[in-house]
This record gives sequence, C-alpha cells and structure tokens, in this order.
Amino acid sequence: MRFMIMVRANAISESGAMPDEGLMAAMATYHEQLAKAGALLDANGLKPSAQGWRVRYQNGRPTLVDGPFTETKELIAGYTLIQTRSREEAMEWARRFPAPLGAEMDCEIEVRPLFELDDFAPNEAVQRFKEMQVDDR
Repeated sequence: MRFMIMVRANAISESGAMPDEGLMAAMATYHEQLAKAGALLDANGLKPSAQGWRVRYQNGRPTLVDGPFTETKELIAGYTLIQTRSREEAMEWARRFPAPLGAEMDCEIEVRPLFELDDFAPNEAVQRFKEMQVDDR
C-alpha cells in the first residue's frame, strides 16, 4: 500500500524561508529510518506557489494561472511518499513525522492512500498504465 504524507503550507513556507538546520537534521533522520525500513519511495519540499502555476479548465479548455495563490492553508509545502504493508503501519510512520515547520509552529500533515491500478476495473486503459510501470509494486 502506498501513502502520501502531505505537509501543509503556511505564510512562512510560502515566503520561501528555508528550514533551520535542526529541522533539516530531524527530517533527514526520519527519512533515513524510512529508507532503512524499505518504506521510502520519494520525498521533497516544494518551492512557494509564487514560483508555480495552475492549469484551470473551463469547458474543457486549459488556461494557465500564475502563482502565488492566496489560500495558503490549501497549499502543500512538501510530501513524503511511502509504501507499507498496512494502513496501521503508515499511521505509525505518520505519528513519527517530525513537526514539519518546527516545534514552535502549529502545522498539519495529511496522509492519504494512493490508488493502485488493481483498484480499477480491468480495461484497456488500465492495462496501458500497467505496461508503463517500471518497478514491481
């Protein structure tokens, strides 16, 4: 089972402020533990929304919208993608996640399972996606 741990953004993360050395060390330790357990698939911080864009679809037509985006609480500042044997194991890893914006700042992470291709009814499109997979998940 794969899960995405999403770190919610705030005004400080959206300002482009870099995490302090202590937080970087705590995150490195946590992610090293995930890697040693064979659970880490990927992890990254995201640059502020001012450096990004969205694609908005209206009547099926795409329009590019440059950041920054005003609803900071709806933005993601970073993520960790893990693979575990169970939901309970993923919950335990999530409980151990270091306070992503430092111990002195309230923040929130969200964890959600990813769809697996086997969750979908078999069809030609699903088979095409399966053929694109490069690993043995």
